[in-house]
Amino acid sequence: MKLDYKRLTGQDYKAGCPAADGEMVVDTGAALEDGDDQVDPWNVSSSSAKGVDYNKLIVRFGSSKIDQELVDRIARVTGKTPHRFLRRGIFFSHRDMHQILDAYEKQKSFYLYTGRGPSSEAMHVGHLIPFIFTKWLQDVFDVPLVIQMTDDEKYLWKDLSLDDLADPKLLTTSPAFYRNVVKVQKHVTFNQVKGIFGFTDSDCIGKVSFPAVQAAPSFSSSFPQIFGERTDVQCLIPCAIDQDPYFRMTRDVAPRIGYPKPALLHSTFFPALQGAQTKMSASDANSSIFLTDSAKQIKNKINKHAFSGGKDTVEEHRKCGGNPDVDVSFMYLSFFLEDDEQLEKIRQVRHGPRSSRDPAEDR
Repeated sequence: MKLDYKRLTGQDYKAGCPAADGEMVVDTGAALEDGDDQVDPWNVSSSSAKGVDYNKLIVRFGSSKIDQELVDRIARVTGKTPHRFLRRGIFFSHRDMHQILDAYEKQKSFYLYTGRGPSSEAMHVGHLIPFIFTKWLQDVFDVPLVIQMTDDEKYLWKDLSLDDLADPKLLTTSPAFYRNVVKVQKHVTFNQVKGIFGFTDSDCIGKVSFPAVQAAPSFSSSFPQIFGERTDVQCLIPCAIDQDPYFRMTRDVAPRIGYPKPALLHSTFFPALQGAQTKMSASDANSSIFLTDSAKQIKNKINKHAFSGGKDTVEEHRKCGGNPDVDVSFMYLSFFLEDDEQLEKIRQVRHGPRSSRDPAEDR
């Protein structure tokens, strides 16, 4: 156990002297038991047709559930109807959201940070989820937003050339940003990043150093053009929960370099067309609906690839109905259809007896 402690924290175990922040030693999903969901910044998979067990993931990652009390508080503080992503549990987990609301009620500012790692010519609809929710947060709280495009991450992890990078000069043209990258790098050990992200001795050093780049936008001093010399503006990060390991590391480092910890709101994953066992991926055209797809392409993809969880034959499917818990088309509606009543009616229709129409016509 002492060896495991040193591997995860980079520190020798001392009785009565816990690690600086327990978030650094929470399981990230790198070591899994049989039947566990795999969730890390690069891989998401589940053996269940319903997808990842998010309640178990909250326990594994050590975050807090977004309960009805928090949703109601957001409504009171903003004076707005909670976004459908909150009403339906699509954003389901958080770190320090109550602290953000406390500060907002005291007229203290915060800012939003989200991002995208470009790996294809177009985004798919799953990429829209954090952006849609971030836009809503920006509107209701009226706060600044920064968006980081991590094409350098895709270069390090995927078969891309430097010519594919949109702005490789970012760090050299933003001294304040680079200073914070270096601060984070100095305060995180190699053993810690191996424990958090599962890096091996065969991984390139670019992968080992990249988490500091993703951490830097969490600190207001990275953006003097927005915040001047202020270092105390807290950051709120809406993201899918597979990105949480980056920010557990960031939250551990923040107080040691004199900055507030970023708060987080975690979303569920947008399922692939083939089912919720994995998320939609830009690297698999048949698993994804891209924003550049035509209406005809979208219809063909859904009719050909969208998992319905229905019965073995058309007759059985019409008689017994589908299963909205695993029906990908219904899952997509739960993300994008605003009307709660209409969504519930569709759920009842899909779960109950079917009409004489072909099941594909309801997609």
